[in-house]
Amino acid sequence: MKRLHWIFGTAALALCLAGCDGDRKAARERLDKARTLYETGDFLGARSEIDSVRALYPKEVDALREALTLSREVEMGEARRNIAYCDSLLPIKRKEAEELTKGFTFEKDSLYEEVGHYVWRGQTIERNLQRCYVRSRVSERGEMSLASVYYGGRAIDHTGIRLSLDDGQFSQTPNIPYDGGLNYRFKDMGATTEVVTYEGANGQQTIKFIYDNRDRRIRVEYTGGRPYVIYMADADKRAIAATYDLATVLSDVESMRRLKEKSEKQIVYLEAKLAEGMR
Repeated sequence: MKRLHWIFGTAALALCLAGCDGDRKAARERLDKARTLYETGDFLGARSEIDSVRALYPKEVDALREALTLSREVEMGEARRNIAYCDSLLPIKRKEAEELTKGFTFEKDSLYEEVGHYVWRGQTIERNLQRCYVRSRVSERGEMSLASVYYGGRAIDHTGIRLSLDDGQFSQTPNIPYDGGLNYRFKDMGATTEVVTYEGANGQQTIKFIYDNRDRRIRVEYTGGRPYVIYMADADKRAIAATYDLATVLSDVESMRRLKEKSEKQIVYLEAKLAEGMR
């Protein structure tokens, strides 16, 4: 009986060792494939093989350790590729932005603002006193906003605008309650001025509506208070379209600048981790 137990035990051990050798070999094959994919620049494929090693062979300590090192090398390769991509496109995008800004005035209050804004010259406040219109501006980072301006003998207390075409298509902003900031009002010489600003998601849909329909007649209805209607001037539609084009390029520049900065920091971190692993 004891001999039988010994035989079964020996057989089980042999099977276990064979299984371990099989797992070790399979893990090594996947790591070798991951290394080859990494060296050819297929970072996504390399990541997939590394993830398979982690998932399928959790007990192969040596393989997992090597997988971690290779994973960091892959991350570094991706970061370097990102930097190369940004370095190749950033000069082109910055040149494009420089050309587009020629029709704009740059405004920045150095005491209160960290980021300046570009305003189409025809839409600067000093050129548009005492009129109702829709204006726009874009920050240096590519963040565009829209504003509805009302000027008249009595207040209408508007909180938004609804834009529409003759065929019934329309776009409407959310209501921006009076807060003295994004929605503010003042009186001067018996006349009232109201300005409601739509930032971020509050203005995106309406901005795109104007851009897509800049060659058509756009009706602007001031909403939330007393009814008031104007039709957008062609010059204002052109100004908003030009601002949208500039915003698109500036946003691309900002995205690439952030990606490059993040990738550079990532490389410093990964180099330190890889150096620790070599000690």
